[in-house]
Amino acid sequence: MILSILHYPDSRLRTVAKVVDVVDESVRVLVKDMFETMYQAPGIGLAATQVDHHQRIIVIDISDERNQPLCLINPKIIEKDGEIDWEEGCLSVPDYYQCVKRANHIKVRALNEQGETFEIEADELLGVCIQHEIDHINGILFVDHLSKLKQKRLLEKTKKATKS
Repeated sequence: MILSILHYPDSRLRTVAKVVDVVDESVRVLVKDMFETMYQAPGIGLAATQVDHHQRIIVIDISDERNQPLCLINPKIIEKDGEIDWEEGCLSVPDYYQCVKRANHIKVRALNEQGETFEIEADELLGVCIQHEIDHINGILFVDHLSKLKQKRLLEKTKKATKS
């Protein structure tokens, strides 16, 4: 099922997501729906917060073929190093792209759709994407990493677009 994606500046995007206590069938259905929504959008990452489900769940697929789905439940960055500037966009902030400074290399611990713990190391696009989506479940948007002036301009542009 395609879910509705919240758009900036919707205040629900600022909700800090709750830990998933049990990975059950309802979580697996949400994950499936999130992948469908992300692929249809189209995007490379989606956090449950963006579809108004405030659980610590993110889905990602950076492959061109859309055949490398990655689900991270309760993701936690356990190591990070280096620095990279990467141009980011966001399904909740359509048609807006800016460079954001992130850690270049991360190691993350999470649960998969079966509730099993795993670790993944990521850098470049995958690392940036994971950090971007973890920000979402913490109530942070990529625009929060920008200067106050850029944030103000985006907000004005967004308000104008919603009026017309």
